[in-house]
Amino acid sequence: MSTPWIATVLTIFPEMFPGPLGHSLAGKALERGIWRLDAVNLRDFTTDRHRTVDDAPFGGGAGMVMRPDVIARAVDAVRARGAPGPLIYLSPRGERLDQTIVRELASGPGFVALCGRFEGVDERVLEARAFRELSIGDYVLSGGELAALVLIDACVRLLPGVVGEAASLEEESFAQGLLEYPHYTRPQEFEGRRVPEVLLSGHHARIRAWRLERALEITRRRRPDLLTARAVAACCAAREPGAAEPRPTASTERDPP
Repeated sequence: MSTPWIATVLTIFPEMFPGPLGHSLAGKALERGIWRLDAVNLRDFTTDRHRTVDDAPFGGGAGMVMRPDVIARAVDAVRARGAPGPLIYLSPRGERLDQTIVRELASGPGFVALCGRFEGVDERVLEARAFRELSIGDYVLSGGELAALVLIDACVRLLPGVVGEAASLEEESFAQGLLEYPHYTRPQEFEGRRVPEVLLSGHHARIRAWRLERALEITRRRRPDLLTARAVAACCAAREPGAAEPRPTASTERDPP
């Protein structure tokens, strides 16, 4: 059996893991040994009887800061026992997580994720251990655990053997630089709304062209920042002969209510 992809999580709440990752596709893959999870309690690396992981910030200010010595001992311990991959600190000031980063991490052996709490982590340990800071969005959570769950799930579903059909990964949002096209299933008519006729035609080339054009249209309206020459070119190449040329310019249209 091949070596599993390994997620190591440094946290003061190891009981939060695997949480939702123990269910559905990720949970089945965990049971099958496709990936492995090691939730490590940071309090195991403290030296006082109260198992203190934080202290008051130098310079004053509200809240507490996680101690660098505790985190350094935890990092060194998991590295000594073979925890692979880059060190990642989940932080709202970090680099914005996207599908490109997810693919990069999923293609490696795993990663070690540090879940911050309180006001954050002492800057010195982030520098000394060369942490990469990642953010899952422009908002603040109570701690890094939920962000770590998001990151792990995004990576695990890309591992070979986790998702049944690889084609479904290739067509979903961000995989080709576009948001995903709309989906329809039975019944053919719902509250006066019918499934688009092209999807009932059985004409695979036309269906593919329709889906690409809808993906481009949705991306232009909702996330024009994602539009690239490559994404537009892919749509142009697959559209039906005689169809209108899709425009790569950002639109000021709004989605219908």
